[in-house]
Amino acid sequence: MSSAGLPRDDVEATLKKLLESHQGHLDVSESGELIYLFDKKLIRRDQIPALQKFKSAAKRFLTGAFKAWIVIMLVVYFVVMVALVVAALVAMMSRGGGRKSGGSWGRGGSRHGGHFHFPSFWLWYYIWTPRWRLGQPYYGRRWEATLDKDSRPPFYKKVFAFVFGPDRPKPTQKQLDRSTLRLIRARKGVLTTSELMEHNALALPAVEEEMGRLLGSYAGEATVSRDGELVYTFPEIMTSAHGPVTAKEPNPAWLRMEYPLEMTGNEKKHDAIIMGMNGFTLVAGATAPWFIFPQLGLGGTTAFVGLVLIPVVFSVLFYTLPLLRILGVRRENRARKARNVRRQVLGLVYREALAGKGSVSLDMALAHVQARLKGQPVDPSEVEGVLHQLASEFDADVSTGADSALLFTFSAIRRQFVASETVRQRLKLEDRAVGDVVYSSADTAGEESERDQAAFDRDLKAAEMNLSAYLPSPNRSGFEDDYEIVEFDEQLARRTVGR
Repeated sequence: MSSAGLPRDDVEATLKKLLESHQGHLDVSESGELIYLFDKKLIRRDQIPALQKFKSAAKRFLTGAFKAWIVIMLVVYFVVMVALVVAALVAMMSRGGGRKSGGSWGRGGSRHGGHFHFPSFWLWYYIWTPRWRLGQPYYGRRWEATLDKDSRPPFYKKVFAFVFGPDRPKPTQKQLDRSTLRLIRARKGVLTTSELMEHNALALPAVEEEMGRLLGSYAGEATVSRDGELVYTFPEIMTSAHGPVTAKEPNPAWLRMEYPLEMTGNEKKHDAIIMGMNGFTLVAGATAPWFIFPQLGLGGTTAFVGLVLIPVVFSVLFYTLPLLRILGVRRENRARKARNVRRQVLGLVYREALAGKGSVSLDMALAHVQARLKGQPVDPSEVEGVLHQLASEFDADVSTGADSALLFTFSAIRRQFVASETVRQRLKLEDRAVGDVVYSSADTAGEESERDQAAFDRDLKAAEMNLSAYLPSPNRSGFEDDYEIVEFDEQLARRTVGR
């Protein structure tokens, strides 16, 4: 205000807008003042480095070109090779006396009077489905199972998935915000960074960045609670023309674990068919100079390039690309597993912290994670690393137990939840009720202090009683598919096209 000479409301609105568009977050000084912290370079949230843009564009071009080549090679060359192999077999049988005059391969050329019969309709239905549209993504077999028969992906999409993997959802910021906005409404318009972390399980710096963006995007307000905790309120999100606002709380992070990334996302039978088609083309092309060419009288450079070199090179590349992706898939799955371990440790930490039961030990956390990640080996070092990371983020107390084991006490989580609940009790944004009188101009200084203390004690007591309501299913675990974030918009798009 002093530097720009602008009114307070204008300065605050501009700072919030900067939080929405640029990397930054809020902090609280020792005196209780709000501080807006931005990156020194004032980096935009949507900024993408030029090199990354170039890599993405090059990858899209090369992928698109190879997909077009796949359509031509796998389908057209497969049909051509089948025809040539059949023709070579017929020619070989003919020379060996296998061809009889007037028989199946006689003058008519086929059993159907010389007419070539196209494959039956079921084959075309297998290649293309009635409600499919070009450009529609294919997220794998679990997603396909949610579609009706006429909307399921055609075969060529599964061929692309075999080579490049299933499509990965790319949710917009609006789609990502939907569940967060549900959380804010379910928490009556009041949230802290601990509660946002309960929802997304990100590291604390990323959670603070996200909270800053939400503050700017959805007209949030930051306030400091009586005990010095930073609490965020979103009054406008709680405004409705239909009366009091209610919302079903979204699942916490430990109920939204990530499935392992699959190599193709296809069912095994489809991968077997694709491998068989490409394998046939590879074998037919590689053996053509010794089998097809002599029987049909083919030869020369053109025949060798068109019927040997091109199909063999393509078929080898077709098998090679999935093999090269194995390293990337394994790396991604290690990252997903690490995030799942963090989600489960986070669930245990929140359960113990809000219940006020005491500390979390490594053995307790390891048993908790192993019970929920069944079938996946969990190394104690992974769990210990997450515990130390969370201890650093929440400034936890670390002590040594009787057996010399480290004990982690996360008192800051409980303080933040209590702070947000006291603000909820005071503001009542969900119904905008007036509530009890907490200030009167007729009060003396002593009466005002007494009334304020009584109100705080009442809110604090109510807040501590309500903590368990904000920790859904702490002893359960579950998975969430990537496509579920974008499914709502894609369903609308399919219905619009269907009309």
